[in-house]
Amino acid sequence: MPSTLESWPAWPEFGVQLEDTKRDPWFARAKAEIISEYGEEAIRQGWLKACKSLEEVTQELGSLGTSAIPIFEMHSILDNKGFTEEQKDLMKSRGCCIVKSVLSEEEASAKYCDLKEYIAQNKDSIMGWPAGSPSIFNLYNSSTQVSVRTHPNQILLQKILNSLYHDTTAQTSPEPLSYTDAARVRPPGQEFLGLGPHIDAGSLARWADYAYRKAYHHVFSGFPEKHDVYDLGSRKDANQHKFPARAHSCVFRSFQGWTALTPASPSCGTLMLYPNVSTVIAYVLLRPFFAPPADEKDVMDASKWTFDPTSDYFPGTMVDQSQRLSISSHPHLRLQDTLIYIPKINPGDTVWWHTDMCHAVDPMHNGTIDASVVYVPACPTTNINKGYVKRQLENALNGLPPPDRIGVELDERKLNGYKGFDDVSEEGKAALGFALL
Repeated sequence: MPSTLESWPAWPEFGVQLEDTKRDPWFARAKAEIISEYGEEAIRQGWLKACKSLEEVTQELGSLGTSAIPIFEMHSILDNKGFTEEQKDLMKSRGCCIVKSVLSEEEASAKYCDLKEYIAQNKDSIMGWPAGSPSIFNLYNSSTQVSVRTHPNQILLQKILNSLYHDTTAQTSPEPLSYTDAARVRPPGQEFLGLGPHIDAGSLARWADYAYRKAYHHVFSGFPEKHDVYDLGSRKDANQHKFPARAHSCVFRSFQGWTALTPASPSCGTLMLYPNVSTVIAYVLLRPFFAPPADEKDVMDASKWTFDPTSDYFPGTMVDQSQRLSISSHPHLRLQDTLIYIPKINPGDTVWWHTDMCHAVDPMHNGTIDASVVYVPACPTTNINKGYVKRQLENALNGLPPPDRIGVELDERKLNGYKGFDDVSEEGKAALGFALL
């Protein structure tokens, strides 16, 4: 099975500026503020460095293929009481990993059956996306989801992942808080083009929110090689939700995560990752400041791109969506060569990727069974996260959807088979935020 897509899907391209598109004034304002603070020379220096580094990244990923994504075993992590130093270095370098057998295969498979039955029992109440044939369900506190989130292996693993970050301000902690997200049951044969290459945790906010863009100070200063993607002290105050929308999360997720309830493999409803964080995010942040050369033959020569201080066009950036990427809008990423399928995963396995990592959902599902996952990220304890998790739990106890789920109307307490949180362990309740009430 190939590590990358054999043919490029019909994902949206963002290389052509739409003149009739009305853009938020914040686009021009953010661009002007960054230029005023850092200057053209520093921004150009960062651009040339990032583009040059991407050449090396592409070569490395091309030689590694799927093996670029580290695979760890939960039993080894338990035995070692965390990652080994070698595993930490590898994890931080690639920004992603698979941890196998976080739940046993039998346990995860049973939870999948429970989830399917729960959805079937409440099919007239539970909505999802895409609307015509939903596979991602607006469901947040089924017994399957709650039990997966609060499983002791999950909580321990999330703390270990959070500990890869550092914070000299001492205002945060790796102790995990649980972010409530949806569940997916994707049937065989379902084409899915809605989640092409993208980066979550806000889009325009990365440039427009002052605290957020300060986290990328080295990138705009002309030294992207100094940017530390694991510095929580500089990221903890970023307002990812400056432009509220369902695609944006208030919570800082150190690593986004899938917990598999069924098997998944390339071309069978799985996930694709770009196993590099620092160089890719630096390039994405600097891309709006440059216009491509007129001659298409020169596009890959970064030195021939023109500094563009006046245009308010940020390719792939929309206030209500995650940051989108494409082969035309971000050519130096060489997405056709660097967007890599994760290895095959089985029920109970988990996949984790850094919050700034480019990723995409497999556009095809050529398998014979559902591809089902529960979305369970790793979230450290920060002031923003505590405030959100408290509101999230209050909502759940009062029959409301999570605060991030704008427009969702569902009182899960009224669903057939709803069990709530009575059976959750004290450790699980701490992660869910009960101590914050």
